[in-house]
Amino acid sequence: MNDRFVAREYSQESLLATNKVLRNTYFLLSMTLLWSAAVAGVSMAMNLPYPGIIITLVGFYGLLFLTEKNRDNSMGLVFTFLFTGFLGYTLGPILNMYIGAGLGWAIAPALGGTALTFLACSAYALTTKRDLSFLGGMLMAGFVVLLVGMVANIFLQMPMISMALSGLFVLFSTGAILLTTQSIVRGGETNYISATITLYVSIYNLFLSLLQLIGIFGGDD
Repeated sequence: MNDRFVAREYSQESLLATNKVLRNTYFLLSMTLLWSAAVAGVSMAMNLPYPGIIITLVGFYGLLFLTEKNRDNSMGLVFTFLFTGFLGYTLGPILNMYIGAGLGWAIAPALGGTALTFLACSAYALTTKRDLSFLGGMLMAGFVVLLVGMVANIFLQMPMISMALSGLFVLFSTGAILLTTQSIVRGGETNYISATITLYVSIYNLFLSLLQLIGIFGGDD
């Protein structure tokens, strides 16, 4: 009897902890998305230049490292907003480029597709009983392929490679959303800052990839 009582108490505590991580993750994610959108809006309005590949990579991985390093203290939140704000800034010039090229119409469907994909993946991961841990190995392999493809595209600059990379990023981001969400639900991910950053980057990449694909297939060329 005592063992069953202890097990029940432990199960309830575990469920409460999981719900707390999920609730905090979604709250922080919504705040970072709003913050990032605001920074992107300012970046667009001021017509700020794109920082360039070197600054972008240093800013991205540097702030990502600092966020993860401080994920267990209050500075983790500061770096979370610095990280998402920086990515919001980089988004502004990209959106202005699409608008300047007459492809501003592609922004709305890309946003809508991103939102629908995120909601569908989240709903599935929250309700399915299927173990999605197999996605971990596939995502690792996909990351290597994407890394090699991005390096190759820096030198080759081929439209077909860019289109293929965008398609792979859509699949990669979708898998990351599924895996991260289920990991929270099943207690594998217990840090809401790490979970938020993973979901944010997935949404960011998903939006940019859909934007590029819609622009390519919907363009006049």
